[in-house]
Amino acid sequence: MGTTTAASHYATVNPYTGETVREFETLSREELERAIASAHEAFERWRRRPISDRAAIVGRAGALMAERRDRLAELVTLEMGKLIRESGEEAGLSASILEYYGAQGPRIAAPRPLATAAGDAMLLTEPLGVLLGIEPWNYPLYQVARIAAPNLVLGNAILLKHAGNCPQSALALAELFQDAGVPEGVYTNLFVETGDVAHVIEHPAVQGVSLTGSDRAGAAVAREAGANITKSVLELGGSDPFVVLDGVRMERTLEAAAKGRLSNMGQSCVASKRFIVVAAVYDEFVSGLRGRFAALDPGDPADPATTLGPLSSERAAQTLMEQVKDAAEKGATTVIGGGRPDRPGAFFEPTILTGVTRGMRAYHEELFGPVAVVHRAQNDDEAVALANDSPYGLGGSVFSGDEQRARRVADLLESGMVYINHPALSRPELPFGGVKRSGYGRELDELGLLEFANRKLICSVAADAPIGDFAG
Repeated sequence: MGTTTAASHYATVNPYTGETVREFETLSREELERAIASAHEAFERWRRRPISDRAAIVGRAGALMAERRDRLAELVTLEMGKLIRESGEEAGLSASILEYYGAQGPRIAAPRPLATAAGDAMLLTEPLGVLLGIEPWNYPLYQVARIAAPNLVLGNAILLKHAGNCPQSALALAELFQDAGVPEGVYTNLFVETGDVAHVIEHPAVQGVSLTGSDRAGAAVAREAGANITKSVLELGGSDPFVVLDGVRMERTLEAAAKGRLSNMGQSCVASKRFIVVAAVYDEFVSGLRGRFAALDPGDPADPATTLGPLSSERAAQTLMEQVKDAAEKGATTVIGGGRPDRPGAFFEPTILTGVTRGMRAYHEELFGPVAVVHRAQNDDEAVALANDSPYGLGGSVFSGDEQRARRVADLLESGMVYINHPALSRPELPFGGVKRSGYGRELDELGLLEFANRKLICSVAADAPIGDFAG
């Protein structure tokens, strides 16, 4: 289930120490061809097994994920610097996704009768074939569970290309699925170079591709998939608005704001990034958020007492520094932070920027780290206009003591998901995805299982019925 061989960019580099812990080789083109062929052969057998069998295996994978939670969390923290508590939470969420589809998948995929005068009609939900999953480093377990759980239950086979800095997490997942009973070839970990991705997508055995990553990577994958008429699902970047309409339960709002911005050190597509606050409570909000940011201290992410971990890499920290410096040089106010702490590791200070305007990178670009941009809005209409003035449309949240008012604003936000009085979250039964440059398609919920399904109609007309008109 996933193997290796020729020098590579797959390496475990501890972002807390900068130490290269372990390196891995990539597949040669010949090995890659064999992996694709093996996946196609395995799919033909896997799709013919009863869905109850496939669902039971995915459910067992969820149980194993829960059993191995601590070890998997340690690997995630080692490879991308997530606080150990949050790594454990990620493992728990991933287990729940596997368990959800193990329990609910057969129901979701059950044949559905259709009312028609043409005869007896049935809508079937069948697998497409071999899928390519291209997953990022920020949630090494959760992102894989989102594509693997529904599609393994449905009967698809998966080739999984993980991020280059999470190879041991990738191998641990491949081992987990194998131990749960997923047959050889049905789930295959691929250590391949970026240049090989197009070759996989254009292979006639590959019927779908799912990518979670940047909008730039998404555009490249979409072009390749479109050229080959291959179904694609893209979950891309986000610059989610966090709209504050009043000061009701302000302490809770501030707690939500800090968690929404700083979870995973802000390295989440669906993190709260742009805080849009009505003028009446703007100063109170900025002051309260500053206090919460100031209370964080950098340290070893493997230590449960640590409150501020490193970013995933030195490169990530440098990119964020360039964005923040651009805003400061063009007139933005740095309320707190704004730089790198004087210590080893890929750390970045928790930062609040105000006065950010359209000419600054921080206005339209995604800030992937612990940097909050706070805007002042005079009224609800201005708050909505600011929220929608973004190339992204993934998630968002609205806070107010008046739920009807919050709902009116939520209805106007251009995004795939909006949460009222809570930062964006993820659960197995809730669909996840966005609009605009945040991509298309949905993962999780019933929609996640149906994305890579053949919704096949079978209509049985009586043999002695008259031949009627047709269209097509």
